[in-house]
This record gives sequence, C-alpha cells and structure tokens, in this order.
Amino acid sequence: MSDKNELEKQCIDTIRFLAADAIEKAKSGHPGMPLGAAAAAFTLWTKHLKHHPKNPSWPDRDRFVLSSGHASMLLYALLHLTGYDLSLDDIRNFRQWGSLTPGHPEYRHTPGVEVTTGPLGQGVANAVGMAIAEAHLAARFNRDGQSLVDHYTYVMAGDGDMMEGVAAEACALAGHLQLGKLIVLYDDNKITLAGSAGLSFTEDIDMRFKSYGWQVQKVKDGNDVAAIDRAIKKAKKETRKPSLICIETTIGYGAPGKQGSCDAHGSPLGEKELRGAKDSCAWPSEAFFYISGDVLKYFRKALSRGKKSEKLWNEALADCRRKDAALAAELERTLRNELPADWETGLAEFPQDTKDVATRKASEIVMQGIAAKLPELIGGSADLNPSTFTWLKGMGDFQCPALPSEDLHGMVGGPWDYSGRNIHFGVREHAMGAIAVGMALHGGMIPYTATFLTFADYMRPPMRLAALMGLRAIFVFTHDSIGVGEDGPTHQPVEQVMNLRQVPNMTVLRPADANETMEAWRLAVMNTQGPTTLVFSRQNLPVLDRSLCAPASGTRKGGYILWDSSTLAPNIILMATGSEVAMTLDAARKLAQEGVRVRVVSIPSWEIFDRQPKAYRDAVLPPHIAARISVEAGIRLGWEHYVGLSGKIIGMDTFGASAPGPVLYEKFGFTPDHILTAAREMLKAK
Repeated sequence: MSDKNELEKQCIDTIRFLAADAIEKAKSGHPGMPLGAAAAAFTLWTKHLKHHPKNPSWPDRDRFVLSSGHASMLLYALLHLTGYDLSLDDIRNFRQWGSLTPGHPEYRHTPGVEVTTGPLGQGVANAVGMAIAEAHLAARFNRDGQSLVDHYTYVMAGDGDMMEGVAAEACALAGHLQLGKLIVLYDDNKITLAGSAGLSFTEDIDMRFKSYGWQVQKVKDGNDVAAIDRAIKKAKKETRKPSLICIETTIGYGAPGKQGSCDAHGSPLGEKELRGAKDSCAWPSEAFFYISGDVLKYFRKALSRGKKSEKLWNEALADCRRKDAALAAELERTLRNELPADWETGLAEFPQDTKDVATRKASEIVMQGIAAKLPELIGGSADLNPSTFTWLKGMGDFQCPALPSEDLHGMVGGPWDYSGRNIHFGVREHAMGAIAVGMALHGGMIPYTATFLTFADYMRPPMRLAALMGLRAIFVFTHDSIGVGEDGPTHQPVEQVMNLRQVPNMTVLRPADANETMEAWRLAVMNTQGPTTLVFSRQNLPVLDRSLCAPASGTRKGGYILWDSSTLAPNIILMATGSEVAMTLDAARKLAQEGVRVRVVSIPSWEIFDRQPKAYRDAVLPPHIAARISVEAGIRLGWEHYVGLSGKIIGMDTFGASAPGPVLYEKFGFTPDHILTAAREMLKAK
C-alpha cells in the first residue's frame, strides 16, 4: 500500500472510530452507517466538496445533506476534522444536554449542518429544493463569463430514504426538471433497522431512477476511494440529469460479530465488538477519540481550499460590482434574505365597495402586487393553480431549458428556463412541502406552496421541520372548511386548522375578508422566524365595511376588536375567524338591537395574538367578562383557550357531508340565527 493510500485509510478509519467511540461513550446512537459509509464520505469531503469551514454560510458553497440523519456522528466527525467550530469535547459530549452534537443533525445548532434530518426521505427532498434554488438563482444572476451562483447539492442517503414516498415524489420531479447539479450518494448496504432490506425492498433502484431521468452509476466496493472518486467526477460532468451513485457498503464495517447485520444499525457496538472492529482495521484498540497529526493535517487542508474558493468568489463579486453595480447589489440583498425597501408598495387595500370575494381570490390579487416588488417570491401548487389561484402571472414557469431538439414532453408555450417563478410541483404535496423547505434553507428566495387545506395532512412532516428550523416558508391552503360544499367530507377540512395551530413556531392566519387577507400576506412575508400558514376560503365573503368596523391592520396583532355595539363594557363577546366572522358580526348586530352590549373579536392568528402584551390581550378579551362564544367551522377542541370553561363553542364534532356549502352551514349550525340563539341562552343563564 502506498503512503498516500495508507494515509487515506487512516483518515477513513479516523472517521469510523471517532463516530463509534462517541456512540459508545453516549451508550446511544447509530454506528452502522458511519462505519460502512466512511470511505464514501471521506472521498466526497476531501476531493469534491466546495466549502469553507471558517465561514459555513458562504453563499456559493456546495450543500451537503445527510438525509440518513441517524448517522449524525459521521457528519460530526467530518465537521470536526475539516476545521469547523466543533471541538473534540463536543464529539465526546454526543447526545448530551446542551451538546453541539445532538442525536440527529440540527440546523442552526451545529456549525456546518445544512438541514435538520432524521425523518427519512425528507433530506433527499430538501436537497431537490436546494438544487432548484441554485438553478433559479444562477439563471437570475449569472452572466456570460461570470458565475456567481455555481455549486452542487450532495446527499448521502440510505435504504430507508429510498423507501419513503417523499423521496420518490421529489426525485421524480428532479429528473423531470433535469437538475444536473444534484448528486445523491446512496449507501446501499441492504440492511434496515429490523433486518434485511430484502424483507420489504426488492425493487430495481437502477431502473427506477433511470425512469425518473437520472444518471445512475454503481460502485461495487464501498471502500474503493478511487472508484467513488471517478463516479462523482462523472456525475459532475452530467449537466442534464441528476445523478444517483449506488455504493455497495457493509453496515458496521469491521465489527466482527455485527457487520452486515441489522444489529449494527441503531445501538452501540459494545466494548467487545468495538475492540474487535479496531483490531480488524489495525487501529489502536485502547485508543479513544484518537486523531493522528498526519490525519488532522490532511483533513485541515479544507481550510486553505475553502479560503481560496471563497476568495475567488469574492473577487468575482467585486468584478460584478464594477461591471453591473445594480445586479451585484440585488444579489447581495437577496442572499442576505432582506426585503426590497419598497416591497410594501405592492400591497393595496380593497375599497369598501368591493364585491363579495373569496379570500383565495383576494389572495391571488395580493400575490400579483407582492410578486412585482419581490422577485425572490417563488413557488407553486400541487397541480391546483386554477383552484388555489396561486399563479404568479407573467413570471414564467420554472422548467429545464430546452435544447433545440427537445419538445419538453409535448409542452407548449415558453420559453422554458430556470428563471421562471412558477413551479409545477404536480400532485405531490409531501414533496412540495419538503422541496420548499430546501429552497428556504438554501437562501435567496421566499418559497410558497399551495393546495387544499384537507391535504395539509400530506404535508405535515416538512411543515413541522420548517417550524423546527425556523424557516421563512409560506404554506397556502384554500378550500378551508365545510363551505367547500358538494365535494364532501374527504375535501372538507375539519381538524386541520387546529392541528396546525398546535405546531410550535408555526404561525397560522385565517383571514375574514379581502383586507385581512392582504394583511395576512404582509405578515407572512415579514415573518423570518418560522413558517406561515395562510388559510383561505373557496366561497365568496363580504368585504367588511371598515368605516363601521376597525381597520384590518388589527390583523397585525393576531386578534382585535372588530366591532363594539357600545362604548360601555360589553355584556358578551363573540369571537370568530375566517369565513365565520361576517355571520358572527350579523348576529352581533341583531343582538345589539335587543339592547345587549356586544363585542365582536376577529382572531385571524392565535399565535400572533398570544404573543401580544397581556395588557393588550386583556383589553380585547377582558378577563372579567365570562360570557364568550367562539365561532369557527372546525373542531371545537382548543377554543377553551379563549372562551374559558363557562363559554360556548360553536364548531364541529363530526366530519362534513356532501351538499351545497350554504346548506351545510345551516345544517351544522353556522348561521347568524344559530349564533344569536346561543348568545341569548348564555345571557339568560347568567
């Protein structure tokens, strides 16, 4: 073995045993993949990955996604060895309270971690979003001879990732879009947590991905650095197809009694097996967290390479400033995720005489104004643009640039290229959500998605992860209640709004009319701390007369006094959201004619309202007024938060039914008269 090969072997074994030692010390973790895939990770990180450990957020770095997040110690070992701000003590503190090395990688927690992974398949789909972001920004900002956006997205994935439906959805779209700078290294060890992958997974991966439009390669020996290197080079040369490199590895490599077995997947090797693994690799068996000076020196070359790469990019940016100052300034603003100074001029109030309009339609109007001022707004729907009204008119379609000989699957129109801002996600809600997460992670854009609210169930995993990571992503849902009507209970969301309100760091807005819709979009765009869910109606709603009601700007506080019948303290408070606000207001006015002092409160966002100072919340909902009724065409559970135990909740206890929307509202008790009756009964009981 040459000196070079011997040093590379030592580097690979260092990755293996930093991971195995940390897992053994923690008495918890997943050693199988770090031991088996170390050579593939080493090859990528030392021979191909463009990154700068001293500046993990450098915009033109390659992105690395460990989709198999349970193999986190593989990533932590690489981060420490290549010079990120992750110490050996952090490695020793794996999976402990306050550690920088949690059980699964967490974005914004550990330097160099690009995405929170663990739920399998999500990372693959996130990477598709990152590749879409790179392609779109390159189309916007690169000019002949000057590439300011030019990087790859790499993924390490395992059998579990390949089984998950979200990965299949996303990879099919990636192949259609010809995302040639997306490269997946598949740790093909044929083992899952519970046994052989063959127990449930016998499909032909090669044919599957080739049918998606991917380039597929195989590496028979997962320890063959030269073969892995050649495969990555070939993948980088293929510019019209994403690439899958199937690398046949041995899970738990080196552990004499566990390698090749599911026993190596998800628990420490144990003292005997760990010693045996070190002996089989000619590693000092009594050494823990051992890194030789030569190995560290080799890995730390990443610092000088990264510094040089970033320097060249900074020089290119400086050259762009000289040649096209406006373009450079726009790129820098976009990469900082800062909004244009004049973006709010795209917002306009709906006049008082506006005809009744569905909030989904009002949203469409608002979106066009915002999009004209906010070039980073990009997204699409799950094949539902004619129903969700989320099309950015005149902004082009995001599609692969067609060669002269291609007809792009028979599509007409165009021209087609990556500068378009409308993404055709197809009927793929799960992937759509995860791809939007990847776009937000990449930076330089504000992604949005759209589908019917009942299908939020398909999108929950990526929405939860967006909230966990604190990403600015906008999830638009229309057809928000039983008001959908004849399509029946499968398409009538009942529990979804309340479910979404339960997600920490998720902001949910269900506006009551066109002007609250405009304010909801304002809040969504400005929310940089987490995702925003916008919930819109299918049915037309009146545009509230703001000369009689409070301004819609109250939406910015989450909840506000929409109307008071008297300057004196109210006898009863009626509160509602969305399409039920107008009927609640009608009931309140009838009640006021009976001499009752009544207040109507619109609460488009629980999360924003609950963040307001207590004094404001108490002014809107005075604690001493116990007579309270809430009205929302969704499940009742949860509204106790505002009405208290003595209040009344007008909501749903069952699924909906198939009938015209107005009929359903009457049958299920969402009418001014039903609200009025409930209020009278409550006041009489007092």
